[in-house]
Amino acid sequence: MRRFMKIAFYGTKPYDKIWFEPMGKEYGFDIHFIEAACNRETVFMAKGHDAICIFVNDYVDAEMIDALYEMKVKAILLRSAGFNNVDVKAAEDKIVVLRVPSYSPEAVAEFAMALLLTVNRLTHKAYNRTREFNMSLNGLMGTDLYEKTVGVIGTGKIGQAMIRIFNGFQTHVLCYDPFPVEGLEAEYVSLDELFKSSDIISLHCPLTSDTRHLINKDTIAKMKNGVYLVNTSRGALINTEDLIDAMLEGKFGGVGLDVYEEEEGVFYEDKSGDIMVDDNLARLMTLPNALVTSHMGFFTKEAMQAIARTTLENAYALENGLPLVNRVGIEMVQA
Repeated sequence: MRRFMKIAFYGTKPYDKIWFEPMGKEYGFDIHFIEAACNRETVFMAKGHDAICIFVNDYVDAEMIDALYEMKVKAILLRSAGFNNVDVKAAEDKIVVLRVPSYSPEAVAEFAMALLLTVNRLTHKAYNRTREFNMSLNGLMGTDLYEKTVGVIGTGKIGQAMIRIFNGFQTHVLCYDPFPVEGLEAEYVSLDELFKSSDIISLHCPLTSDTRHLINKDTIAKMKNGVYLVNTSRGALINTEDLIDAMLEGKFGGVGLDVYEEEEGVFYEDKSGDIMVDDNLARLMTLPNALVTSHMGFFTKEAMQAIARTTLENAYALENGLPLVNRVGIEMVQA
């Protein structure tokens, strides 16, 4: 009699079950949906499971790797492309780490453009005004994107989708990536040149030791006054305090953030009845040219379905001894 692979699915939200529940049955997996996030206090809930499945604001550190290994958990299934929340080095030779390298690059890129257009043309403020029949245009002036110079940092699949969108607006696209891609309708330049020349900067690179706080007081100083900044990648690409200081000095025309470096325990949760104890996040919310959303750039039907399918295909490959094409190894982690 076949034994079903048991998966502890951390951080469950109602929308996760829409695809994971029926697909799990399709693949023959026994998925235990857990509302709690995966952390040191909840890792014990993985006991008796063959794998755990986590999302971007869960984490698995070296101590937890050892605990999972003792519990005979053999895989960490990431339902995301990023893997900065897992100690991959500690997992080597103990637990297999599998990710979803691509689900819907267009979903994130389209949302990044939506953030930019909103913070530029202030449609969110216009909507609130007109609901109260305030039809004044004072304070709602934006700027054309046409023929502006934009900088895209990171030219993976999401960055490439962003470049295609920017080209549709007939902008001049500069880009930076340590691993250039041939054939893009964009000009590769140094980071310094990108910071210096761009009217708009959009971040689409992974979070590594090299990119942590890529946006800081020194790199901000290189940017044009009135520059627009959009981040739909990882929050810690930006030093939040340096960003706020620069915004208070009037450096930025607008900032759109779908991610935040201290978002764990806040994003994806309803905190409307709580006092916000994170001073930096509270300060960001008070700035008139800042727009913050709750890490939802990926959140389309197509992307969610693709995430579920690839996550479970990864588990199926592991269970059946097939090639692990989406395995995360230490060679992918920059020292």
